[in-house]
Amino acid sequence: MTRKERAKFVMEKLELLYPEVPIPLAHQDPYTLLIAVVLSAQCTDVRVNQITPILFSVADNPFDMAQLSISKIEEIIRPCGLSPQKSKSISSLSHLLIEKHNGKVPNTFEELESLPGVGHKTASVVMSQAFGVPAFPVDTHIYRLAERWCLSNGKNVVKTEADLKKIFPRSSWNKLHLQIIYFGRAYCPARGHQKTECPICAVIGRKKEKSS
Repeated sequence: MTRKERAKFVMEKLELLYPEVPIPLAHQDPYTLLIAVVLSAQCTDVRVNQITPILFSVADNPFDMAQLSISKIEEIIRPCGLSPQKSKSISSLSHLLIEKHNGKVPNTFEELESLPGVGHKTASVVMSQAFGVPAFPVDTHIYRLAERWCLSNGKNVVKTEADLKKIFPRSSWNKLHLQIIYFGRAYCPARGHQKTECPICAVIGRKKEKSS
């Protein structure tokens, strides 16, 4: 198959398996989504969704969050891991949203990526899921599957994102990146992957997989 044919097969299969894709991180608005995505770094969505209700019951907007001490934020979010760094980022970005954006989450990549603790992937999630702007956030699942499906050479996430944006229609990005994540969790794990039992890898997977 050509790359275009592989991409078409992936889209059709994922649409059959996941015609509807709920956003994995529970949130109420762009700010709570932003905080949830910051917390999700090296942490499962399940764990984040257990912690954010506790955090948001105390502060679900930048004005209330800015009133909390960093130590208080860290105490609440500790189960998510990397709590010293994440608590500082959450506090700092909340202050900056108030100072520079009237307490609103900006809707441009440049402004989002200027916030503490917000990299390109986090900005892409917020832009796609909060504002509906086409984006293709590449997490570990997408990075792994793009390589397995021969849609990217897997050199780095920047290259993978560029490759996927070229091969898939722009209109599909926001839904497709979630479909790939759900598929990766259910059928295509990093370890213990059974290629012959995987609905996509069995058809278009690499002949020889890289060792995990």
